[in-house]
Amino acid sequence: MDIHLKKLYEKLLASYMTEPKEDHLYSAQQLSKWFIEKRVSPEEVINVHIGSVKRMVPELPKEVKATLEMLLEVMVGYGVAYQEREQLMSRQRELEDEIEVAAGLQQTLLPESTPSLPGVDIGVISVASKQMSGDYYNFVDHGMQQLGVGIADIVGKGIPAALCMSMIKYTMDRLDAKSLSPGEILRDLNTIVERNVLPSMFITMIYGVYDSLNHQFRYATAGHEPGLIYSAGEDCFTSLETKGMVLGVLRDNEYPEYVADLEPNDAIILFTDGVTEARVDGKFIERETIKSMIRDHIHLPAQQAVEAIHQKLYEMTNYIMRDDQTILMIKRVG
Repeated sequence: MDIHLKKLYEKLLASYMTEPKEDHLYSAQQLSKWFIEKRVSPEEVINVHIGSVKRMVPELPKEVKATLEMLLEVMVGYGVAYQEREQLMSRQRELEDEIEVAAGLQQTLLPESTPSLPGVDIGVISVASKQMSGDYYNFVDHGMQQLGVGIADIVGKGIPAALCMSMIKYTMDRLDAKSLSPGEILRDLNTIVERNVLPSMFITMIYGVYDSLNHQFRYATAGHEPGLIYSAGEDCFTSLETKGMVLGVLRDNEYPEYVADLEPNDAIILFTDGVTEARVDGKFIERETIKSMIRDHIHLPAQQAVEAIHQKLYEMTNYIMRDDQTILMIKRVG
């Protein structure tokens, strides 16, 4: 213990033994805070206390001395546990700092804003259930008024998920100047993921290219949650085809492509399984309920619509998010 703190404690103890006052007890409480700040162990405090008492009361009864010695032995074991707790707390703070850095990194991996495309309205919302997310989305400019859209769900959380997200982002960024099809893009991503992630990790994903000249959406999927196509003319929904295997399991996978044509006011809605696996009254939300929520807000601008859908889902699940939720909408407006 610091010599200054030791002298303060001895002086306070002597004053209290001579004339006990409430002020002394208050001062003792303040002194205990200094002990904590200086990381003084409990057995050190007891040891100073016993030494001070023995000096101030030389003729201390042997029974009292015995009780003080017993207290010191008890506090030695307590002190060991205290030190272990301090080490765990320190490690916890380090981990929290690392997670905060990784969470900040994740935010830099996401697009700063939604891109503009003639005749198309785009909105997206991505909310993490915890500090870090396993969801990812990105946009790629394919030129000639064609926009690539990718949305992925990494099985796993924390720093490994952030590393996987960075790998997907930089791979997708590399595609800017290429005219690869959605199936080829997923095939390339699968090769990279399979080579670089742990066997216990894999990624679901959908990648599509929206051609705003003919309002056609060509896409391929890798085990991802089936998205929806909303037909405004018929006021109905069609599920997107999902026949590709998840990324990272087998190296030589092929990803079949599908095409969807959009009429004015039609929309494509993509999401992660945090949406479909949300629980309402202890049960997974019905897909028809999700369709109903989309229908109720489809008239809004795309960004307002996805935010309203997420908020409604959040309210229905009693403000409990068990998994990350990402919703992306592409709506033809002309």
